Amino acid sequence: MTTTPEPVSDKLDAERLARSYLVRVAEPPAPAVVDFVAQHGPVAAAEAIRAGDCPNRVRDETEARRTHDHAQRDLDEGARLGMRLLIPEDDEWPGWPLLSLQLAASRGVQGVAPPLALWVRGQVRFDEATEQAVAIVGARAATGYGEHVAGDFAAALAGQGISVFSGAAYGVDGAAHRGTLFVGGTTVALLGCGLDAGYPAGHVVLLDKIAEHGGLVVSEYPPGTPPARHRFLVRNRLIAALSEGTIVVEAGRRSGARNTATTAGALGKVVMAVPGPVTSALSIGCHELIRESGATLVASVDDVIETVGRLGTPRPEKVRSKRPTDGLGPDALRVHEALDRREGKSAEQIATEAGVPVARVRALLPALELDEFAVRCESGWRRRTRR
Repeated sequence: MTTTPEPVSDKLDAERLARSYLVRVAEPPAPAVVDFVAQHGPVAAAEAIRAGDCPNRVRDETEARRTHDHAQRDLDEGARLGMRLLIPEDDEWPGWPLLSLQLAASRGVQGVAPPLALWVRGQVRFDEATEQAVAIVGARAATGYGEHVAGDFAAALAGQGISVFSGAAYGVDGAAHRGTLFVGGTTVALLGCGLDAGYPAGHVVLLDKIAEHGGLVVSEYPPGTPPARHRFLVRNRLIAALSEGTIVVEAGRRSGARNTATTAGALGKVVMAVPGPVTSALSIGCHELIRESGATLVASVDDVIETVGRLGTPRPEKVRSKRPTDGLGPDALRVHEALDRREGKSAEQIATEAGVPVARVRALLPALELDEFAVRCESGWRRRTRR
């Protein structure tokens, strides 16, 4: 007797419903639940958790909410509000960048379990938004300098086809999102609350613009989840993981931006910091990262591109100006430097000043003359002025 395979769409719907339940009952990060789902699949794992038939570690992460089975309601409410639940089984799931979380967790790094699913607003494909992406984070109470740098960096990066990720907070985050939108680029805002929370209140319009104009607003928290400090710290691992590198623009000694930078470093991502005025308290975090070798100093978008590189392409080399004498060997260069522009010198005088044997000097001077670096005169040899 043969069984008819389950249609792909039905299977995907069942997996989405199961993950909708799981992200409701398991407060991120939930490493035991993530491992349990990886072993048994989302549908079987959800059924086991719902019944309380699961390992103790999984039960510890889900017991408080396992009876809160609002999976279909959340999907319906999300659809009504213009959200969709993106799951690892979807084609556009950003699996490659999120692999850094899985690898870090396997090395024993705490608090970096991959997300079970992500709630998303916006029409851009998530996998395409992460193909070339840089995060810009920094102080909420940013100075005018910080907001200016964040906005300029974001606009310039977006102008080169690079997505800009940030956390939608006031200050640096908001400036980065606005700078990207200004040039029509792709920006992704990751929240530490449900997408319907209306937080931060002053950025509701900004978040709407991001979702409506070629960007994404993302959260691993289901609709109705209120903001909380620990959720923003947990959210920071996603900002770090989904981008190729993180730029810190203004940060205090202890701040969310420093937390994101530390997480990015633990994930093996590139960390960069923009220096600021030594008189500003908001420069301390960036300067400490640079001084402790926790971040590379960047002062321009060219520095960022050189540091991060492009996925799948070599980093651009800096264009360095060449001097006419760059092609000379070490002895020839010393002989050339011993020549005077006005008065001629004998080979013996040049040998003494250059520290090169006189026989070698006599051999090099005609070669320098041929290359128009030296000229013979009545009193010996002098340096030729190049036009």
